[in-house]
Amino acid sequence: MRITFIFPSTFILPLIATLFGSGTLLAEEAKPGPGSSANTFPVAIGVDATQTKGELKPIWRFFGCDEPNYAYMKDGKKLLTELGQLGQHSDILPSPIGRGAGGEGADALPITLSQRERGPKENIYFRTHNLLTSGDGTPALKWGSSNAYTEEEQGRAVYDWTIVDRIFDTYLERGLKPYVEIGFMPKALSIKPDPYQHRWTPTAKYDEIYTGWSYPPKDYTKWAELVYQWAKHCGEKYGQAEVERWYWEVWNEANIGYWRGTPQEFLKLHDYAIDAVRRAVPGARVGGPDMAGSDGKFMRAFFDHCLRGTNYATGKIGTPMDFVSFHAKGQPKFVSGHVQMGILEQLKGIDRGFAIIASFPELKGKPIVIGESDPDGCAACQGPQLGYRNGTMYSSYTAASFARKYDLAEKHGVNLEGALTWAFEFENQPYFAGFRVLAANGIDLPVLNVFRMLGRMGGQRVAVQSSAAVGLDAIIQKGVRGAPDVSALASLEAKRLSVLVWHYHDEDLPGPDAAVELAINGLPITGDNARFKHFRIDDNHSNAFLAWKRMNSPQTPTPEQYAQLEAAGQLSPIDAPGTVVVENSKATLRFALPRQAVSLVVLEWD
Repeated sequence: MRITFIFPSTFILPLIATLFGSGTLLAEEAKPGPGSSANTFPVAIGVDATQTKGELKPIWRFFGCDEPNYAYMKDGKKLLTELGQLGQHSDILPSPIGRGAGGEGADALPITLSQRERGPKENIYFRTHNLLTSGDGTPALKWGSSNAYTEEEQGRAVYDWTIVDRIFDTYLERGLKPYVEIGFMPKALSIKPDPYQHRWTPTAKYDEIYTGWSYPPKDYTKWAELVYQWAKHCGEKYGQAEVERWYWEVWNEANIGYWRGTPQEFLKLHDYAIDAVRRAVPGARVGGPDMAGSDGKFMRAFFDHCLRGTNYATGKIGTPMDFVSFHAKGQPKFVSGHVQMGILEQLKGIDRGFAIIASFPELKGKPIVIGESDPDGCAACQGPQLGYRNGTMYSSYTAASFARKYDLAEKHGVNLEGALTWAFEFENQPYFAGFRVLAANGIDLPVLNVFRMLGRMGGQRVAVQSSAAVGLDAIIQKGVRGAPDVSALASLEAKRLSVLVWHYHDEDLPGPDAAVELAINGLPITGDNARFKHFRIDDNHSNAFLAWKRMNSPQTPTPEQYAQLEAAGQLSPIDAPGTVVVENSKATLRFALPRQAVSLVVLEWD
């Protein structure tokens, strides 16, 4: 089947011709999106498949949360299963859904049209706090526990891996691997054990969480032995080869309230723990410091110590460091009755962190994991400035920010291996309660579909130009406060080209659609057509939140409503797949892209 929809676009074609020459792929009439202005503005995007920029690393494949015990609960297991599927490299095309709850297509469940392995499975990693925290395993906001360590009256250590094993088993059974955060301090080891468990709520002050678990150990030898026994147990239970694939780091954000000791005491804590892991699993992948932001003083002191300082545990020079990690967050505000995102703050933090790492010759090639990389700093918080989370602002921000992470790594010449999204789910909370999550009560949010899109990309990153892209320097300095950012990320595999296109603006306000003309040059195709698919996240596609609102926001959905919401939360094509015309290795695709929408365009050939 060949599909050809004509769209009058003479105002864009001259620019495309200048960039890449003309093409003949015509598809998808450009029409204004729901809730947007009837006016559109032209955007010319050019993809040159002959200009490769190295591997498109799957940096998106890292996730995490504060609360470890949600992993093995009902909705936690469901979401982890979906995250594990992101790494399968399979091409699963669901049926068109999300055209309005109760409307045409709303009750259609996802169906598989084709599924094929496209390469080795990507490892998906999950990081969580509180793996060593004392308690009975009952979760709460910003809390969790495993009771891995207690002491008898005489001070003899008692180890119990039951709960932490259950957490890791849940990951591994669903195709994920642990990004092991060694912390927090068991009550029996803390120098200030009381009060220990906090009772934090979103209305409480953030610093109320920093209780007895955040203090140094009363005995570093016992701390080291705890870590050694844990790593040894993991090696015996899961096998050394498996554990060597994990990441191991110590604590969380020791440069702020999560650590109530001194910076020097943290270095000591870190050295003892890393030495213990390596004694138990000599090939373990270790690193750090997973600090908050990119504070130069703390970061440089940590790197100097690990590279050139005296190790507190061994007395030798240096501490093993296989990867480096820091965190970067945005800063949204509520202004003039709407949310204004702070993408520049997140990208500035990454820019500074990369610059510091690149200034150490020994670290220039080390893998970097941005251990928390998010639009704001508190997943369990609520408030008007966080009202972006349920809808397409979160998904469009994520697409635009992930693309810039590749650009920043290229700018500094560093080895970016991952950027971890600190969002999961909160069990037994109201539907779409305003937390930073990937799913609510088992219903996927639009943002999760960005990761489904990214999971369909692979191979070589290829050059992209856009007439409406906000430049890297400009977005770091000023964000996206003037003209919107409409641009793309593209990848090329043996017989597949994928283009992720977003329409982003910091202001959560309506705006005109982008009339996108996507010109693709240098396609390695010998025939005159290619198979074509177009996935979309917008008000009517891949968006369970708006489907729920159209149902009048039920907090107790009927089974039929729940099934419709599940379907609406899946990644949806904007139209049926078909074929597209290719001439002289060139093609042109035209479509309307509403503000906050994200598209994934996929071309395949034999």
